[in-house]
Amino acid sequence: MATQLKNLSDFSTAGEIPSAKGYSFGIVVAEWNAEITNALYQGAYNSLIKYGAKPKNIHSYPVPGSFELTTGAELLLKTGKFDAVICLGCVIQGETRHFDFICDAVANGVTNVALKYSKPVIFGVLTTDNQQQAIDRAGGKHGNKGDEAAVTAIKMAKLAETLSSK
Repeated sequence: MATQLKNLSDFSTAGEIPSAKGYSFGIVVAEWNAEITNALYQGAYNSLIKYGAKPKNIHSYPVPGSFELTTGAELLLKTGKFDAVICLGCVIQGETRHFDFICDAVANGVTNVALKYSKPVIFGVLTTDNQQQAIDRAGGKHGNKGDEAAVTAIKMAKLAETLSSK
């Protein structure tokens, strides 16, 4: 496993992280698996603040589950108020194929919303085999995927701004 010994929130080799100052971020958070998604949200929020985002420019919106993240992201982008949207969720493998359908739908949905609006929509959804793997990636031994999602949002908002000013 590639992440077995790696802290996913170690950005020491990720290149320069631009300032988040001046950008507005929407965070859509699934309520399902709330213990995990709340930890992902805290990681994302704290990283946005760490890199210069103002609290007034970070807006969070709950949705029932990971499947609804794409609709939430689309509703946020329709407002025209956000430079990037972060989708945070957690789908844990169960006994049925439900896991496969949800993971596939959310990944494709996030991509489609980003392309439709030409705005960064970040896939911060854990797709794990069990609860422990989710805990390990939501502030545990593998860091916090929320941190990673926030850094990705900042970098992509900066890229969009850079390309639009040329």
